[in-house]
Amino acid sequence: MISIAGVIGAGLFVGSANAIATAGPAVLIAYALAGTLVVLVMRMLGEMATAQPDTGSFSTYADRSLGRWAGFSIGWLYWWFWVIVIPVEATAGALILGDWFPGVPQWVFALVITGLLVVTNLFSVGNYGEFEFWFALIKVVAIVLFIAVGVLAMVGVLPGSQSSGVGHLWHDGGFMPKGLGAVFAAMLITMFTFMGTEIVTIAAAESPNPEAGIRKAVNSVIWRISLFYLGSIFVVVALVPWNAKGLAAEGSGSYQYTLERMGLGGLTTVLEFVILTAVASCLNSALYTASRMAFSLSTRGDAPAAWSRTTDRGVPAWAILASSVVGFLGVIGNYLLPEKIFGYLLASSGAIALFVYLVIALSQLRMRRQLDAEGHSPAVRMWLYPGLTYATIGFIAFVLVLMLVQEGHRLELGLSLALAAVIVAIGVARTRGERTAAAPAQGAVAFRRTAE
Repeated sequence: MISIAGVIGAGLFVGSANAIATAGPAVLIAYALAGTLVVLVMRMLGEMATAQPDTGSFSTYADRSLGRWAGFSIGWLYWWFWVIVIPVEATAGALILGDWFPGVPQWVFALVITGLLVVTNLFSVGNYGEFEFWFALIKVVAIVLFIAVGVLAMVGVLPGSQSSGVGHLWHDGGFMPKGLGAVFAAMLITMFTFMGTEIVTIAAAESPNPEAGIRKAVNSVIWRISLFYLGSIFVVVALVPWNAKGLAAEGSGSYQYTLERMGLGGLTTVLEFVILTAVASCLNSALYTASRMAFSLSTRGDAPAAWSRTTDRGVPAWAILASSVVGFLGVIGNYLLPEKIFGYLLASSGAIALFVYLVIALSQLRMRRQLDAEGHSPAVRMWLYPGLTYATIGFIAFVLVLMLVQEGHRLELGLSLALAAVIVAIGVARTRGERTAAAPAQGAVAFRRTAE
């Protein structure tokens, strides 16, 4: 269930409206392009993960394939990404609960949501899996039902619907009303809604049969993206004018507005509950993923030693607490810090997803050569290696250039690059320091052997 719907967050239900407003019906191409990149990256990650399951996932593979500095750098960047997600999702959940209970301050809800999920993660990894199973199930059922009623509206058998057919795909200025450039701009918006797909390789490492779990998750990623993302967005752009004022109205979202157009406005409260579930799911996954990456960094000597200590239940409690403390500070800072300062903190994680994808591709390129040399054949293998791996690397570079030329994403790229540069510099310095420290010891051993 984590692999099926764990990645689906509030961004799909609410944030998709911005992507639709940017590209019109051609937003389907934007989702398809972003989804294709995720499919290829997951294929590469699946190859490495089935060969060597590890809770450190791509950070560990980067360490082994590209060098200590690479594993250190991408591990800390990934950890930062997920601890920043905690206050964002907690605030999103607090906004929904604040509408339901207006007498309670929003910051109280944000802290309570975060606190409850921290406690559940501290008990056992089974709690994370159990919560995520039900969160994912609710999201899956909601999206499948949304698509089903959407199809009924399209064929004209849904009473009360203001729309039928699929004419809105081309009636409101054409399928691509703002041109190809707008499609690429929308792709930048949609791309980060897929972040989290790789969590399944981290979670599977703690399961009884990681190879089988990873193989199933990787092989199903195509239909998951096709159904949940492309399928549901198709319903929206087919039934609703892409430039409708209510589509991206504040406090609304693409799914809510589409339900209203179908005459099912009474279900928007149900959808708000689903969105709250999606928020809790993302926050739950953020805590889990950040703590496991912190644990992996600690086991390799790249983070405080206490973070790798586990309880009797096998839970890295100190890693969870350290990650949650930063998350709590983020929640508090979101309400106390000036909006611009918190915006800069959030923007600093804007391009980390692409950095992670790039490191996965580069690691797979080298690790595959090692696996082939050893005669090892993992259960999942990258298609058309190495050509498709190089093509993926080229596409990631293209997207980074797009971020540079798109004014709305330039700040995100700049701050993310600045953060990455600092962490990489620390990683390189640590690696050189370890080599320098190891050199005298190796020289002493060689001297003793010569003397003997």
